[in-house]
Amino acid sequence: MTPVDRSWPDPVLRLGLWAYCGVWWLLLPVIMLYLRKRGRADPLYSRHTAERFGRVTSHLVSPVWVHAVSMGEMRSAAPLVRALLDRGDHVVTTHFTPAGRLEATRTFATDIAAGRMQVVWVPFEFGFAYRRFLQAFTPRIGLTMEVEIWPVMIAASRKHAVPLYMCNAQYPAKSYDKDRRGLGLRARLFGGFAGGFVKSEDQAGRLRHAGLRNIHVTGELRFDQPVPQAQLNGAAVLRAALGADREIITITSVVNGEDPIYIDMIKAAPDKLYIYVPRAPERFALVGDMIAAAGLKILRRSQVLDADLHSDSPLDCTVLLGDSMGEMYFYLGLCDRAIVGGGFVPKGAHNIIEPLALRKPVIVGPHTWTIVYPVIEAVAAGVCTVVETPAALLHEMQVPTPVTASGIDAFYADHAGGVARTLAALDALHPV
Repeated sequence: MTPVDRSWPDPVLRLGLWAYCGVWWLLLPVIMLYLRKRGRADPLYSRHTAERFGRVTSHLVSPVWVHAVSMGEMRSAAPLVRALLDRGDHVVTTHFTPAGRLEATRTFATDIAAGRMQVVWVPFEFGFAYRRFLQAFTPRIGLTMEVEIWPVMIAASRKHAVPLYMCNAQYPAKSYDKDRRGLGLRARLFGGFAGGFVKSEDQAGRLRHAGLRNIHVTGELRFDQPVPQAQLNGAAVLRAALGADREIITITSVVNGEDPIYIDMIKAAPDKLYIYVPRAPERFALVGDMIAAAGLKILRRSQVLDADLHSDSPLDCTVLLGDSMGEMYFYLGLCDRAIVGGGFVPKGAHNIIEPLALRKPVIVGPHTWTIVYPVIEAVAAGVCTVVETPAALLHEMQVPTPVTASGIDAFYADHAGGVARTLAALDALHPV
């Protein structure tokens, strides 16, 4: 049992928590309407609603609880979850979005069927919902991925003596500067965690200054993520059929607002084959229509490739639209170089580790505050290029910078091992 520190929350944060809970109650009808509306496009949004109020039936004994709000967080959690399951731990994962839940269900289907793992919605931010959830599962440890700050989750975990840690944690400088303004309520919440397993010393310094205690620098878990061999095999077969006469560029995780930049780039350098993968599935059709409207010859993965990633006809196109979920390594396996999206909008770039895992050099736009680690280290190692403008991006397409696989191998070797370090830190704090 972890003793409750009565000094947290302080009076200012306590008032903030009361106001926050009040807002949740006021907005509950709006939230339910939102889920119902989203459920029309994605039925999973409106299923298992009782779980969002903490009504769950646990099939596990004292599991490790991993909160991964969406697909990106679940992918970062996957290698650690795999290691926990392989050594005999039970695991419950919680999610807010269908993409995160589906990623967990797909990746760990065998373990779920065997009763070693459960996947549920994260409770809404109500004390009674977390009381039900925590009493049902009685997790021995909680791990919330990346920089997920859920005030009632933190407070309820402390109240019910569940040690809750930030895991694979980061605290970008932009968020740090913003949180220091005014009352700094979000930064005060860090003191409610039992500790943190942090990506880098740089991140640890900001988190320590914000009030997080018991910090362990364990590195980035994504460097240890498993790569699905079936997708690589499919990519190898299709790549051989495409031939070596054209360079292939995979553009991944493209977000709303970036499409005109990438479409203009493709129009200016149409001699290559582009694999174009929007970040959100609800954008697949819209983005496909935008590419076609630009006069580019486009084929859609859903129409030209079967379930085994094979095509019965040549891919005679400039753009292959990646309109599928869970096949990122297939799309990356096809390419010579990768462009990771998000970097041309202020919300920031998505992670560059997946292409580097396949030894593909990577390009990203100027807004990299979300991936300070490992982008600084990757640029220094010469395996990543940050372009400041669309013109610079086009220049990279026309004058590629040679990067050897051995160079990426060396970079990867320097940064792998986050899972082992995280498990070692966990076991030192909470012996099995």
